[in-house]
Amino acid sequence: MSTEIILTNARIVTPSEVFFGTVALRDGRIARLDKGSSAIPGAQDLEGDLLIPGLVDVHTDNLEKHMMPRPGVRWSARAALLAHDAQVAASGVTTVLDALCVGEVEHADQRDEMFREGVAELRALAPRGLLRAEHFLHLRCEISAEGMQESFAVVVGDPLVRMVSLMDHTPGFGQFGDIEKYKRKNARNIGMNEQEAEAYVARRWALRERVREPNRTAILDAVAGRDIALASHDDRTELEVADWREAGITISEFPVTAEAARAARRHGMGIIAGAPNIVRGGSHSGNVRAADLLAEGLVDVFASDYVPSAMLGAAMIAHHAMRVPLPAAIATISQRPALMVGLPDRGAIDTGLRADLVQVHLADGHPLVRQVWREGRRIA
Repeated sequence: MSTEIILTNARIVTPSEVFFGTVALRDGRIARLDKGSSAIPGAQDLEGDLLIPGLVDVHTDNLEKHMMPRPGVRWSARAALLAHDAQVAASGVTTVLDALCVGEVEHADQRDEMFREGVAELRALAPRGLLRAEHFLHLRCEISAEGMQESFAVVVGDPLVRMVSLMDHTPGFGQFGDIEKYKRKNARNIGMNEQEAEAYVARRWALRERVREPNRTAILDAVAGRDIALASHDDRTELEVADWREAGITISEFPVTAEAARAARRHGMGIIAGAPNIVRGGSHSGNVRAADLLAEGLVDVFASDYVPSAMLGAAMIAHHAMRVPLPAAIATISQRPALMVGLPDRGAIDTGLRADLVQVHLADGHPLVRQVWREGRRIA
């Protein structure tokens, strides 16, 4: 016999409006929406807080951060996944695409090892219902890295994979377009002198020349015809965007210039921006401000990137500081990302959809997550 859960006295944010009302949950779905309060015994009083859809995060590096909490310091993959899962759930995220790097540029990064361990733990824990949020995989394929195809083969065909992005972190491209700045950063972080930095950049260019196109072709061929969202990453120029669109890519993830974002919009591509960029007031890498893109209508989705709590913060900043209507602001972190990765059963408060919900209290304007439900079951 199914049990009905009643949540009442909430400011409910639907795709089209905000109203004080009541939501009834039954069998993991939203059964009914009513305006006004409920007097049914046992109804939970949300005390006038916001009730929004569960957040859908299409890109987070947070699992990698837990697996290597300090440079060179490795943590248990299972403990890291459980801690990551608890953190995203507490941030209001009910669906998360764990963005694991496929392809290792520097062996010291241990990213290939973390990728394989992370995939193994997701496969072990998710089917047993041991995770609070629902987890999928977002494969960040480093197409200028040797051995990328061998690593990709570990997950090709796995239903956990919902998104693939093609990225190139070779100095002089994408996020690292300023080669001199890149060389200074490596000299500082790795201890290279100027001559060593020059030689390192030359090696990376030679590697890119050799492996980029075979890797790119292999990934595009592997995902062709499958229900997988396909994104480019760190687009810098209009020419890059046009090339990716011609290859069948439909999403521009974290464009680093306004030129690239405008080109993506002209080509009908979805655009993902980093939520921390909005919260911090700018890019930590000196790239385009997400707020400027948002003001031009060049942002469809916010992803947490590296701070899970930033998603809700970015949406509220968009609403309060940039006057984006609240339903539209919340849609950037719920309905739009859900639709972007082919999950139309969630991301909005409407009858028949999954009962993935978040109670949010505004503490002096700052969003505080008080309760989180996934398919009608409280997870935080």
